[in-house]
Amino acid sequence: MIRLLRILCFVLPINVFGQTITDGLMMPKRDLCTGFMYANDKWTEYWEGSLKRENGNIGTITTQSLMWVGVYGVTDKINVIAMLPYMKTKADQGTLTGMKGIQDLTLAVKYNFFTKDFEKSNLKTFGALSVSTPLSDYTPDFFPMSLGTATTNISWRATAYYRFLEKLYVNGSGAYTWRGNTTLDRASYYTKDQLFMTNEVQMPNVFDYTVNFGYLKNGLQVDLSYMQQNTLGGSDIRRQDMPFVSNRMNFSKVGLLGLYYIKQLHGLAVRGSVTQTVAGRNVGLSRTYMAGFLYTIHFGVKEQ
Repeated sequence: MIRLLRILCFVLPINVFGQTITDGLMMPKRDLCTGFMYANDKWTEYWEGSLKRENGNIGTITTQSLMWVGVYGVTDKINVIAMLPYMKTKADQGTLTGMKGIQDLTLAVKYNFFTKDFEKSNLKTFGALSVSTPLSDYTPDFFPMSLGTATTNISWRATAYYRFLEKLYVNGSGAYTWRGNTTLDRASYYTKDQLFMTNEVQMPNVFDYTVNFGYLKNGLQVDLSYMQQNTLGGSDIRRQDMPFVSNRMNFSKVGLLGLYYIKQLHGLAVRGSVTQTVAGRNVGLSRTYMAGFLYTIHFGVKEQ
């Protein structure tokens, strides 16, 4: 039989907007983990700057996504990752029309550059470099219905993972994301109390971090997480106005993840999670449910 950790690719905390990878495990050499995740995100209340409010003209905003994910072990220390979501947005009141389509392709390389084993614990550290770019011609100038910011992003991430008592772990991860400019379908725009006579918008960069505490043993994983995103610049939504693509979008979220490896199905794992926004600025007070499956294919010689 293949060892359990050789056929599980289950620590994939996926943010359907940011596409970050913060887990503390690696796919072994010549293992491919792939699958689909469905996510449903809803909010009615939102923060207009620091003011929490509702807007009866839009009611509840729902964003659904179906995301393909793939992770391949080039070596035991180097993984390549790909993610691609199809998204759909809608408002249940008012006249705003939702959008749908393929969003951004994310490609990443993850490297385990340090490992230290102790008697009943181990410490691992990782570095990751990722690039994302739009794969469709969606407009970023229609928040909160837009599929994304339509920017090319480059992200550098560092992660530390410590496992102890053979079944518990803590995980910390932080990333800095550079975002390219985005282009609007109009010749001018107004933001930061200024009129800009151009269709190109300079986007602020982003810093985020995540802390996880979890249980992992015998094919079962349960994970509690806290995530915070800080936009390094940008402006607030103007009162009684729609959001703008370069607004400061900060948030804090807590999450619960569960995953179970089905031994009888030889490489199939089912995954579910719920994430709740607890604080924010220029974002919705959202709750996100996610469910899906992951399947691992081993291309090497199986261990006996």
